[in-house]
Amino acid sequence: MHELSLAQSLLDMVVQVARSNQAARIAKIGISMGAFTHVAPDSLIFCFDLVKEDTEAAQAVLEIKKVPVSGRCLDCKKEISFSEPVFTCPYCSSDRVEVDKGQELMVDYIEVDEAPS
Repeated sequence: MHELSLAQSLLDMVVQVARSNQAARIAKIGISMGAFTHVAPDSLIFCFDLVKEDTEAAQAVLEIKKVPVSGRCLDCKKEISFSEPVFTCPYCSSDRVEVDKGQELMVDYIEVDEAPS
């Protein structure tokens, strides 16, 4: 299950950011996750809930925004959305398709509570 290592890496990163900004607590983390990342959102949330214990993120909520797969045909130049992992242009049947969204996994925001002065 690679979701556990992803959850740990995500936690390490947001805790480091929170500490460098003198935050007392992480309240919420928002990520964008492409449809073709091969990461199960429910599993990632479950694993994050396991690894966040006893950290600044112990009460944090992980919000996941799914990013659909899209790209463009290199022959007819049309923009394409994909729901299946079949990369053939529906307009000209070319297999010269470039995927530009749907494989990313990135942090969009971290909401924190500031440390008392």
